[in-house]
Amino acid sequence: MKCIINRRAQFSASHRYWLPERSEAENLEWFGPCTRSPGHGHNYILYVSMEGDLDEYGMVLNLSDVKHVIKQEVTSQLDFSYLNEVWPEFQQTLPTTENVARVIWQRLAPHLPLVRIQLFESPELWADYYGDDMEAYLTISTHFSAAHRLARPDLSFEENCEIYGKCARPNGHGHNYHLEVTIKGQMDPRTGMIADLVAFQKAVDEYVVEPFDHTFLNKDIPYFMEVVPTAENIAVHIRDLLQQPIREIGAELYKVKLIESPNNSCEVYGVQPVEPTWVKSDREPVLASR
Repeated sequence: MKCIINRRAQFSASHRYWLPERSEAENLEWFGPCTRSPGHGHNYILYVSMEGDLDEYGMVLNLSDVKHVIKQEVTSQLDFSYLNEVWPEFQQTLPTTENVARVIWQRLAPHLPLVRIQLFESPELWADYYGDDMEAYLTISTHFSAAHRLARPDLSFEENCEIYGKCARPNGHGHNYHLEVTIKGQMDPRTGMIADLVAFQKAVDEYVVEPFDHTFLNKDIPYFMEVVPTAENIAVHIRDLLQQPIREIGAELYKVKLIESPNNSCEVYGVQPVEPTWVKSDREPVLASR
């Protein structure tokens, strides 16, 4: 029986985004504050995912052996290092989050049956790499606060209460929404980036966070004057809002995850825009947990 196991590790390191073949002005335009010398640092969190068959002892791999390999091949070399200089790979391609994940895969692949490398540069930024050449996934997380009411306009108050319970109360209720947006793309062989991180963050802020934050979604966001702002419909709308802006920065929108509360979240993937779920009889594919 196949099983995936995950091992967590961590290291602290610094890096700098700077290309010597570009002028100072060009570097500043591309990388902003990340060009500052001698660099800046992060507490990186690394998750190594491996797949295999269970052995007679009920294990895929001996985790003590896995820990030793990760330490020997990765963390002992990267911890308290300057990434630009510690490995030759980072002199050719800058040590962005996504590229560090890629190179860690290359270092571990001869020793472990990898299926994913996930690297957190911070709780708000992380990359996933699956061993597919220069393709990677980059996620940023953010938040907004908003109120909503769950009620279909074509149903009576009693009918809405039967469907949505307390969420149908006339004056609504609020959430601190946590939003994760994941893009997919090919890393530039020199910059190591899927897309301009500043432009990525700006797109999410401009099209979602600023318009949605501190609003009553049903009244302040035109789309939700006619569409019930369930977590699923909000996530679908966010996905549709971000499709074109993400394409414009040279990447593909892969996933939107919206966490409404610790007990309620949903994920939608970057497919074409669709009608809201209550308008059509066939529901939009949504992964939800309540």
